[in-house]
Amino acid sequence: MSNIIDFEKAKDILGGYTAQAQEMLKDGTKVEAALEALEAKMKEIPTVGEGLSKLPLMISMIRGYITKEYTEVSPKVIASMLCAVLYLLKGKDLIKDSIPVVGYLDDIAVTAVAIKLSEAELDAYAQWRLNKAAAAAEPAAEEPAAEEAPKLVAEAEEPKSGSAW
Repeated sequence: MSNIIDFEKAKDILGGYTAQAQEMLKDGTKVEAALEALEAKMKEIPTVGEGLSKLPLMISMIRGYITKEYTEVSPKVIASMLCAVLYLLKGKDLIKDSIPVVGYLDDIAVTAVAIKLSEAELDAYAQWRLNKAAAAAEPAAEEPAAEEAPKLVAEAEEPKSGSAW
């Protein structure tokens, strides 16, 4: 694919959406609308293999950031991901989407570049999600009922038989 699409040009295109992406970050409803539109558009694109395998993770990370559930990432990283979202949604393609199969190569390239540039952050987010899921799956330690608490304290203070105390 790198023979067909110039990745440096794709990076330049992503940079062209920076101001719009940063402005969108101020309004979570605009970001959510763009993400929903992207999910709908992705249904039109044929299977593209590993290049876009982290796209759902990217969408989830943007959502997590907007809802303030996940904030361990720079706003610049989120803005760069939004640049890719905006490119996918806007009509200014390097290759028109109406051209069968080939029409989506630029969309794939730009998105793959955004994913590659954010790979470490996406991996950290994926690990955070795994840790969160594991923590949610662990049974919570039950605290003793209020009436049992004094009994437990008294037992803890009593010396055990055979104790050196």
